[in-house]
Amino acid sequence: MFYHDKKLQYNVRVEKPNPLFAKMLQQAIGGIEGEIRVCLQYLFQAWGARGPVKYRDMLLETGTEEMAHIEMLCTAVALNLEGAENVIKDQIAGANPVVEAVLGGMNPRHILSSGLAAMASDSNGVPFSGAYVVGTGNIAADMYSNVTAEAGGRALATRLYAMTDDPGMKDMLSFLIARDTMHQNQWLAVLEELGDVHPIPNSFPQDKENQEFSYSFISTDLQREPYERRWTTGTAPDGKGKFSFAVAEPHGQEPQLGPPIPEAFAQRQQVEQHPQTNGEVAGMSGTSRR
Repeated sequence: MFYHDKKLQYNVRVEKPNPLFAKMLQQAIGGIEGEIRVCLQYLFQAWGARGPVKYRDMLLETGTEEMAHIEMLCTAVALNLEGAENVIKDQIAGANPVVEAVLGGMNPRHILSSGLAAMASDSNGVPFSGAYVVGTGNIAADMYSNVTAEAGGRALATRLYAMTDDPGMKDMLSFLIARDTMHQNQWLAVLEELGDVHPIPNSFPQDKENQEFSYSFISTDLQREPYERRWTTGTAPDGKGKFSFAVAEPHGQEPQLGPPIPEAFAQRQQVEQHPQTNGEVAGMSGTSRR
């Protein structure tokens, strides 16, 4: 169950509306680095969580907080668009600041589709995709994914901070950047508390993997001589193996696929010249035509 407070989590104010910045803010809402992504990611991870309840609870709390961040950003988009609200009146008067804003980079859909409001899309107008959401059912894998998501979100927020001169927008973004810092650290804290997590998943017995290749760096640059790097020598970070260097070489065979099936309607030559057909077209009687 979720509850809503009418007040925003943090103050949102815009001193000088900027439709172009509203378009940029859309990336922080519906982009792959955006708040919809982390909100749904944490909630879906929580709803499917198995194991210690404390991790489920934290995911639920943080996913719910991200809803508040979406609300803040949607409010910021709307406030940045308010300077273009008298479209029809301006057209009749012969002056159209909206057209000017569009030519300057404003998203036309902020007028055409949403009526000067935010949308569930990125800065290019591409709708949010659930494909951005990661929930593996493995707590360690999910925590690393969450750190990555917050890192991308923080990078985006810092870039937006640098792109605006509006004091209100800088203040809001400074809050969101701070929350990204906290969220990165809380996911890392879970990994720290879990302790020995590598390799992930650590529940699969390593004696069942081909350990000849478990800690070998395979160089695909065939002209390069063996070299020493952190990832080619010494003990691996998981403490369970020693790194080594190997030049890439094939360990398998040349693939040989069977002839096309009749239902695939491949070209006759593909069938006739296949080494397994002896020049006959599968599914056809009589002598093959060439």
